Amino acid sequence: MLGTGNAFMPYGRYHSFAMIDGKHIIDCPPTAMASFRRAGIPLSDIETIFITHTHGDHVFGFPFFLLERRYISDRGMQQPLTVVASEGVKEHLLHLCKLAYPGSLEEIFATIQWRCETEGALPSGLTWKRFRVLHDDAVDPHGYHFDAGKKGSFVHSGDSGPVDTLHDEILSSQMAIVEMGLPEWVDSPHHHKPSDIQSLAERAGSIPLIITHTFVDQPGINPNPTVTDVYPTHPKNVHHAEDGLRIILGQEGWGF
Repeated sequence: MLGTGNAFMPYGRYHSFAMIDGKHIIDCPPTAMASFRRAGIPLSDIETIFITHTHGDHVFGFPFFLLERRYISDRGMQQPLTVVASEGVKEHLLHLCKLAYPGSLEEIFATIQWRCETEGALPSGLTWKRFRVLHDDAVDPHGYHFDAGKKGSFVHSGDSGPVDTLHDEILSSQMAIVEMGLPEWVDSPHHHKPSDIQSLAERAGSIPLIITHTFVDQPGINPNPTVTDVYPTHPKNVHHAEDGLRIILGQEGWGF
């Protein structure tokens, strides 16, 4: 978990940002470069970017990612890069790159392999299933179910409020990374709130729910919290993640 904060970046957190097996990332937020540098991860190691949706806190780091690869870590553009996303995301990201660095990124952008199918597999064996979630329709919101039907299957919610398409995937998985972007008092159906996580956790039983995209500051970082630095009390299968959390698949299942 390279970042666990929502769009407002609570104290102690970069934007929500996950990495799989050291070479695949989910989204590319504005703080992606800071996350990579802090973790000591060369950007040229990244093989795949899965895009959940096109809100700024999820993709506005993409031009900086390409810029660094092109001029620092992969100047010869020898390392292949695949972007897995729904139709329309390619045009959106190209426009973003042209706005950010006109004339500097078109060459490396042209080397990207785009995978727009709903279900697929990478050469590493990782499989994905992309499904619609409940968020702003203008940004084409999706979640992902990785290795569905296999040992170690897990779901990433992207940004979503409570919706059957997401919760059904979670209940058929062995672990889920779920956003909790809003406190209870905010009136919006587009993010999970603490009470939504409570209800989902009770349905999920022993399935671990790793909470990301949170509005809660990392406890003890700043005496004046942005909203709060106190985690809600949830069932034991809920883990409120902090930046740097490693989630490991072992013989006994998922651990952290």
